[in-house]
Amino acid sequence: MKLGLIGVGNIGRHFAQRLLDAGHELLVHDRSAAAQARAVQAGARGMDSVRELAAATPVVLLCLPMPAIVAEVARELADVQGLRILVDMSTTGPSVTKDVQAILSAQGVTMIGAPVSGGTVAAEKGTLAVMAAGPRAAFEEVEAVLRVIGKNLFYLGEDASLGQTTKIINNTLYATSMIASCEALVYGVKAGLDPRTLLDVLNVSSGRSFATLERIPQCVLDRSFPVRFTTELLHKDVKMCLDEAEKLGVPMRVNPAARQFLAFALSQGDGPRDNVEVIRHIERWAGAEFGAAPRD
Repeated sequence: MKLGLIGVGNIGRHFAQRLLDAGHELLVHDRSAAAQARAVQAGARGMDSVRELAAATPVVLLCLPMPAIVAEVARELADVQGLRILVDMSTTGPSVTKDVQAILSAQGVTMIGAPVSGGTVAAEKGTLAVMAAGPRAAFEEVEAVLRVIGKNLFYLGEDASLGQTTKIINNTLYATSMIASCEALVYGVKAGLDPRTLLDVLNVSSGRSFATLERIPQCVLDRSFPVRFTTELLHKDVKMCLDEAEKLGVPMRVNPAARQFLAFALSQGDGPRDNVEVIRHIERWAGAEFGAAPRD
């Protein structure tokens, strides 16, 4: 297929590479000239604007960092002749998605909300979970494209916001379990347990989570802390989930503690750092460090 992709940053760059490797003709645009140049070097065709891109292909995918940017781009694209389907793979949230869907549908453009989960490693390998929702016929038209990007593809219904609801629930549960895991792991090493052995025990027991299985072993154990998903983006997703739950009258008592901790981390300058790096605050307060950098 001939496809457009707007946003080729930390996650989008892997979407671009996988789509190119699958044989799709890909047009790309990114506000970052360096990010766009990297995709062009891989074989994509760079476009000067989002409108120029959308005018050249009927199917456009978005991979953008903030809901406001998604809404801004959607308004720019809504009246572009020839655009038929917009697939939003960002974490936009249900309320903004409904607004965007209304803008697009008024111009005859169909929206598929298809946020993803799994991080940059899964994006590179094509093993992401994809939470798709929107008109069934449009979903079936782009299903093969989504299967290039993710291994676990779910269709959640005709309402494009349902995928977004699923995604922010997922990210909120991750944030809460990640912070709780960091606290418990720091306690364990201060009590005298070996960090790797403690993780090994947890990961075959009922205390395991994505944080203990993937993120902490990959990023904390060797003290590397690569940036895979920033603290500011995770805070945005958790806040969005709590706000949406409040609109529906659903009580949240535990998850707000995760949002508060992430907000504290932002106040300490952690916004652009990887979210799991918040463990450093717990370590500092406890006077104990989890893991160690490898020796030469």
